[in-house]
Amino acid sequence: MTAINKALGNIDLGVAQVFENLTVTPLLAPSAESADYLTLDDAQSRGLATVTEISEAGSVPTLLLENLADMALFLLDGEELLGAKQNRIVNLTLLVPPRTRLEIPVSCVEQGRWSRQSAEFASSDRAMFSRGRARKAARVSENMRARASRHSDQSEVWEDISEKMHSMRVKSGTRALSDAFEHFAKPIDEYVDGIAIETTQIGACFAINGAIRGVELFDSAETCGKLMPKLVRSYALDAIDEHGQGPGDVENDVASFLNSVRAAGIDRFDALGEGEDLRLRSVDVSGGALSARDRLIHLCAFPRESEVDAVDPFRGAIRRASSRQRAYTRRTRRMGSDGSRH
Repeated sequence: MTAINKALGNIDLGVAQVFENLTVTPLLAPSAESADYLTLDDAQSRGLATVTEISEAGSVPTLLLENLADMALFLLDGEELLGAKQNRIVNLTLLVPPRTRLEIPVSCVEQGRWSRQSAEFASSDRAMFSRGRARKAARVSENMRARASRHSDQSEVWEDISEKMHSMRVKSGTRALSDAFEHFAKPIDEYVDGIAIETTQIGACFAINGAIRGVELFDSAETCGKLMPKLVRSYALDAIDEHGQGPGDVENDVASFLNSVRAAGIDRFDALGEGEDLRLRSVDVSGGALSARDRLIHLCAFPRESEVDAVDPFRGAIRRASSRQRAYTRRTRRMGSDGSRH
């Protein structure tokens, strides 16, 4: 039994919560467990972690993290780091050992800036929007299999952000993803406030307009409670962009999607830091997990249709999905020459 199957076998589904067109189904553990590591937010607030460029010149796909604490440090797949020469997101979940310096794989989410804004990066209150995060996760898996690299496809990350900004009519001088979140800060916060977190909750399955978009599972209720707002913001940006339908009934779809995650093949890699990276291999789902300390630390999984482009998980080749062009065309047709929606 894999760590993923074991963890999913120990959860119960809570009562789905709905806000606007976002449905969040809690994943519940038998009891509320605490974490034996720090989140990046906690560590930075105590002065126990720094994230910087790897050198004065810098490198787009790599940053330097120093964990100064006597506890391990948890970084969430897709969480955004602000500052230094350009904003980045973390490419996959990491558990960095105590008192350790580690080069970490990241992707740029601010294409138009390469100038030092601050000496260090600060953690943010959000993660990459869910569609872009799904595609980034698929590309990281592909590169790990083919090249033992944890890099994304940077050009695709920029393309996803550009299309999101166009679709949501957000202007940004540096083409920064953060500007989209800040532009919609008020409605995004309403989504966060509208989704409660249960005492024994260790994860959630997210659906937009009645379609499953992803699942997140942690090893402790404490970690889930701290990081769920970041994830709700991630899905909320897509929900706002795609608003128009009702939430729909997703109970059966949640169970079916979790079964697809359980059935997926697993590719195993030594993790950066502690543990083992588990990357999902399936025609139905993509994503990955971190297993460490004899348990699943974190899982993120997405339906294949959530990746704007799909990756063939067995051949490692990129399949251009016609659905992406159709969706882009529909968005364009809904907008007039003055930028207004129809």
